[in-house]
Amino acid sequence: MLTEESRKDILNTYLNLIYIISDKEYQRKVWIQGELSGSDFDEICCLFFDDIGDPLLEHYKDFGISDDQYQLLKKFRDQFYIFSRKNDWPPEFIDTPAWDEVTLMAKEVLQAFNYRK
Repeated sequence: MLTEESRKDILNTYLNLIYIISDKEYQRKVWIQGELSGSDFDEICCLFFDDIGDPLLEHYKDFGISDDQYQLLKKFRDQFYIFSRKNDWPPEFIDTPAWDEVTLMAKEVLQAFNYRK
């Protein structure tokens, strides 16, 4: 069984992944230019969906996530899932309207959680 602190850490890690998805400047520096170390797009997807995200969403109430926050997270997760299945090379998608939509929705999620990096 997870402790309260473990649940907070997991939620914070998940929100940090969403922050990365929302931050195009960071993405350019890490994913395209290689100026900073960090997770590439594939790693972000694996963490977001399989390792952290989907298990967290399945048990969202255990993490103190409200029903409204859950609905927003679920909507974002579904949109990002569709996008990530069609796109996997950041230089090709980073400046597209579809990616802009994903990053804007990620910012909405962060705002709903009052998340600041």
